[in-house]
Parts: sequence; C-alpha cells; structure tokens
Amino acid sequence: MITSDRIKLPSAFWLGVDRLDINRSQLIKQAELPLSVGLAQAKVTTAQFFSLWSALEQLKGPDVGIELAKGLDCKVLPPSFLVAYHAKNFRDAVQRVVRYKSLCAPEELKLQSDDKYTQIRPIWPLAGGHAPQALTDATFVSIIGLGRNGTGNPIQSIKLELRRAKSQAIADYFQCPIKWNAAQDVLYINNRMLDLPFIQFNDELTEMLDKALNDELNQQQTSSSMSDKVRWLLRKNLTAGRPELKSIARELAISERTLQRQLSSEGGSFQAILSATRHELALEYLRETDYDLSEIVYMLGYEDQASFFRAFQAWEKVTPSKWREEHRKENRSNAS
Repeated sequence: MITSDRIKLPSAFWLGVDRLDINRSQLIKQAELPLSVGLAQAKVTTAQFFSLWSALEQLKGPDVGIELAKGLDCKVLPPSFLVAYHAKNFRDAVQRVVRYKSLCAPEELKLQSDDKYTQIRPIWPLAGGHAPQALTDATFVSIIGLGRNGTGNPIQSIKLELRRAKSQAIADYFQCPIKWNAAQDVLYINNRMLDLPFIQFNDELTEMLDKALNDELNQQQTSSSMSDKVRWLLRKNLTAGRPELKSIARELAISERTLQRQLSSEGGSFQAILSATRHELALEYLRETDYDLSEIVYMLGYEDQASFFRAFQAWEKVTPSKWREEHRKENRSNAS
C-alpha cells in the first residue's frame, strides 16, 4: 500500500537527463522547483515529480519520454526493474515490477487480464491529475524494453491506448496498433508474449534480490505513520463521497477508537487530516488541471459547491476562481 508522497529521484533519471544534453539547473528552474531537488538523495512530491517531467516536455518536446527511456542502461535502473531482468519469464518480470514499484515512487501498475491480453495501466493515487505524457511514455517503453531485452523477442504482439497526440517516434518504437487521443493510457500485451522465457533467468539472484526488496517494502509500510496512511486513503477515496472515520478505520482493519487514539498520539486528528488533504488536492486541481469547479467539488467529496467555497476561502482567503486566475497570471509572468 502506498502511504507516502515522497519520491527519491533515481540516478537513472538524472543520467537520462544528462544524455539528452539538458542542463539540470535549467530543468529544475523550468519546473519552478528549488535547486536542492538536484542534490543526491533529494526527495520530491508527486506534484513536483510531474513538474519535472512537464518541464522536460517543454525543453525537449513531446517525445522526450521515449528518448530518455531508450537511452538508459539496465544497470542503473531502479530496483523494481533490476530484479525483473533476472526473472523466469516476461510475466514474472512484470509482476515483480508491479510489486516493487512503490519502492521507487507512489505509483501503481494495475494489471487486468482476459483470454488474449493483459492490460497494464499506470496509476498515481496521490496525484491531482493525469501524469505527464512523457512519463507515461517512459513507463511503457521501459516495460516493453524489459521484455525485448529479457526474451530476445521484438514483443510486437501488443497494442496501445494513449491520451497523447500521434507521434511517429512512438509508432516506430512499439510497432503496434495505437489508439491516439484516447481517454486513458493502457498497454495491452498478448498473453503468449508474457509466457516467453527470460535469457538471463537466475533463480538464486532473484531470490536474494526479492528478499532484500521485500524487507525494504515491509520496513517502508510499517514505518509509515498512521497519519500518512489515513492521508493516502483519503486521497484515494475522496471521489466516492465524504469519507467517514469508520470507513477509513475499516480499511485499516482497526477500530475507530484505536484510529483516533493513534492519530492523537501523532498530534493530529481525522478532521484535521481530511481538511488538509482536501486543501492540498484543491490547489493541485486548480493549478494543474482544467477541471470545472463542479468537478473539483465532486472529486473532493463535498456535498455542494457552497461547502467547498466556504472551506476554500477559509484556507486561502479568496475564492477558488480568483485563486486559479491569479496563479495562471503568475505562470504567464514567469514564462515571459
């Protein structure tokens, strides 16, 4: 379960940026982030991570994701991909990537299979909007690259749905049917391809890496505070309506009283976390998306617009429309 909105920028990301001849400081400035983001061991939020990828698109064009991912050496990939290169077959590799993905970032890969295809859909539960297309492109390129390198097979029995506009570079790389300007980003892999064996299969090595990654995964999950867990569940569940203490306690498999007591011991409360999470998401939706205010009201779990407007004015001392207008003016001013 993803419980923390912190991403340790992998060395592979910065090496990819360097190979594209992009100045790191320029990229960080374009993303409107502090220069400390470029330091070793620096961590960013999902929103900041998305800003970096959006800045890459602005500096290098819409196909930067495929350019970056194609140029990476598997030796510098995050652990979720490194262990996968020694898996038994392509299916085993994908399942390992899915399992360990949260060690790298608050991202999930949703798998769904039918008789012919397995769908892979990237999900960012802590994001206020869609992931930058370049980031999605890089994810899909990494998965197919993993299959091609691991099996020695071109892996062309696939198909894609992409939100982005048509790209010749994407078409050339995947060599498959692609639905452009789609409602969602989905990679479909023929199940026969997933059963192909991996050339570098190493049972002893994968067992050793699995143990290390499982230990890290367990430590990450147990070390998360109760406040972090509640915050994650709220972000995930807000669109289902106003979340209640009892529904969150049920998902955590504890009593309401225990949940309240643990939150209190951490200096917080359910209502305070709910308000802070709504505030954070409201700013993300207004800043990063073109959602109508009525859509934002729904996604934040408010019963009506009046309730949202009162809450927002208490947070920011202005109306949501005014805040959005002022922020966009700032962006235009910074861009000029």
